[in-house]
Amino acid sequence: MNGEISILGVFMPTILLLAVIASVLTMLLLRFVNVSGLYRFVAYRALVDLCLYVMVLGALSFLAPHIGFHP
Repeated sequence: MNGEISILGVFMPTILLLAVIASVLTMLLLRFVNVSGLYRFVAYRALVDLCLYVMVLGALSFLAPHIGFHP
């Protein structure tokens, strides 16, 4: 992904914006996992959190052209 997005005249890399969006979505997803009690089935909570973040970021970067972020 080579694209940049202009926000109020400041060019930012697309992957930076996707990483921020992925962070927010991952926090919401982790809150749901915590409330539902799914952490009982996990040995290493921090590793699961990191893997969920990487999966969300990968999904967002794969879907970026479809949601309006053009490289």
